[in-house]
Amino acid sequence: MTEATVDLRASPDELRARLKNPDYTPPLAQAVPLGIQHVLAMFVSNVTPAIIVAGAAGFGFGSNSPDFPSLIYMIQMSMLFAGIATLFQTIGIGPVGGRLPIVQGTSFAFLPVMIPIVAGQGVAAMGALMGGVVIGGVFHFLLGTFIGRLRFALPPLVTGLIVLMIGLALIKVGIQYAAGGVPLIGTPEYGSLANWSLALVVVVVTLLLKFFTRGMWSIAAVLLGLIAGYIVALAMGMVSFANVGNAGWVAVPVPFKWGFDITAAAVIGMCFMAVVSAIETVGDVSGIAKGGAGREATEKEISGATYADGLGTFVAGIFGGLPNTSFSQNVGLISMTGVMSRHVVTYGAIFLIACGLIPKVGALISTVPITVLGGGVIVMFGMVAAAGVNMLSAVKWNRRNMVIFAVSLSVGLGLQLEPDALQHLPKTAQILLTSGLLPSAFLAIVLNLVLPEEVD
Repeated sequence: MTEATVDLRASPDELRARLKNPDYTPPLAQAVPLGIQHVLAMFVSNVTPAIIVAGAAGFGFGSNSPDFPSLIYMIQMSMLFAGIATLFQTIGIGPVGGRLPIVQGTSFAFLPVMIPIVAGQGVAAMGALMGGVVIGGVFHFLLGTFIGRLRFALPPLVTGLIVLMIGLALIKVGIQYAAGGVPLIGTPEYGSLANWSLALVVVVVTLLLKFFTRGMWSIAAVLLGLIAGYIVALAMGMVSFANVGNAGWVAVPVPFKWGFDITAAAVIGMCFMAVVSAIETVGDVSGIAKGGAGREATEKEISGATYADGLGTFVAGIFGGLPNTSFSQNVGLISMTGVMSRHVVTYGAIFLIACGLIPKVGALISTVPITVLGGGVIVMFGMVAAAGVNMLSAVKWNRRNMVIFAVSLSVGLGLQLEPDALQHLPKTAQILLTSGLLPSAFLAIVLNLVLPEEVD
């Protein structure tokens, strides 16, 4: 850290120049709150994928099985390795790390691939998932050597469709959670007024804060909406703290917690999503450099950030964590605060690591009723789909591009909605194709490369 205090004699221009310098460190009294602010902006989005994967596997919310503590462990790992991966970015190791204020966390983008791999198979399926995460992390790391050369194959037509498909694939999960959770489908409690009322509290409070407040109140709208829903759930007697009392105070990550298996579906799916994640990171690094420092990102920063993505994912997979990538919501936070210091984000990373080593934090998060979480993910998953539509707005909608979009969307969404259409294919092919995301992305990339451009 190069600076420890603010020179009060510095001119406004000098102060602005310092704030745009990634190596500048604001005073501790400013740096720590700014770092915690970054954590609050990404916290819910970071732990939610672990909760959804655990629920899909069968040891998530509302489970009374002996595997339920595994959910707490997964939440811990989400926080711990988000912090560690963020340190890879901000501090760096050799060529690894963009050395920019990049916040890492578990991305929703991987969920459409991870859910079919573990669906209904309990802890036994987690070894195969971790095999995919580890190998995908290695592949992601290698992308750092030539990531710039892939950008030509992923114009807004392709990237927008991919992001849209991610959102569409997850919206069903949000509705199921808001109605009471996947395990409750077919029971009288599923879709009850009590469940929906909690979810609606979260949605309404989130919207009110997002659009009628400013600053941190608006940035942390989803988190505060969840807190509001949680308070209502407490008043309704729908929260149990039994698991908090049983959880320990300190725990360390366990290597190969879930075992390690290599399956074609997990490896292919994770490697494909590594490409998508790497392109997202390029966009985030570019956004940080432009919004925070008013300049273009360098090739060294882009490749270093991609290396850190891959290394963070690899290490997380070794200890039973999920893939890590850069978090886009924090890019906007840097533009808003005007503070480009990577060391500010380092303080946030240290806070995440501390939380990840305390099981009681994970246990407390697991007390949030699934319907409350459902309200939050309805907003978050809808925003993912909306982000895809926004990216597609930059596309020139001629006949060629409309055909590419139509075919890719129809095939991908159709296979997702009707998975039995592929019942005669091998299991690996079923898992990959019924995700919807992979066939849509594959078709969009190939068609965009082979179909001739229309002449005006």
